[in-house]
Amino acid sequence: MIPFCDSSAPRRLTPINSLLILFNFAIFGYEISLGPRVEGFVARYAMVPERVAGSARVLDRFAAPGAWNHALAPILSIVTSMFVHGGILHLAGNMLYLFIFGAAVEWRMGSRRFLLFYIASGIAAAIATVLISPESEVPVIGASGAIAGVLGAYFIFYPRGRITTALPVFVFIQIVEVPAVLYLLLWFAVQLYAGLREGPQGSVAGGVAWWAHVGGFLFGVGLGPLMARSEPPRRRPR
Repeated sequence: MIPFCDSSAPRRLTPINSLLILFNFAIFGYEISLGPRVEGFVARYAMVPERVAGSARVLDRFAAPGAWNHALAPILSIVTSMFVHGGILHLAGNMLYLFIFGAAVEWRMGSRRFLLFYIASGIAAAIATVLISPESEVPVIGASGAIAGVLGAYFIFYPRGRITTALPVFVFIQIVEVPAVLYLLLWFAVQLYAGLREGPQGSVAGGVAWWAHVGGFLFGVGLGPLMARSEPPRRRPR
């Protein structure tokens, strides 16, 4: 199902959500400009679960300062990997979901809290991937883990919202409105089923970080209500 719009966002263009989308497109534009060197860029800023797990063990043992500096790069890749994408379809799919669901969540949280929440969701999704596949050497990139957190918060904030989506029916495409709670439950069920079916390697197999999606969504469900403003802002007339 491809979402087109939702019924909950008072404003479609909110500052942080819009900036995140633009920033991701800017980074991807830079990737394109690198040409053949893009592989080195991705290798440097992608998250590799095995390296992160190894660095965590080093930091846990209070290693010497030199070892700390060596261990920090894989840890920092948890954040940098959120802004690297493997292709235009990968980027477009992620940004579409952020555009549709992010504005309403930012409106409910406020811009500063939304930014912190987005980054925290991406970190939580990456940690979930590392915990499931600590020995994987496959690079993980993309904003989908952080966006899964946004979906989790949306699920809590706007269960009665309506999502306009394209639904394939046999050989036809039908535009329908789906309750947000049903749409997001179905989305989560697909991620969980795929992750369980593929086992520990499902976090990176086939280029889809299933367990990052599951972890990010559950994190958003749990943290979202804590990040909400005590009194939702009033809707401005359009």
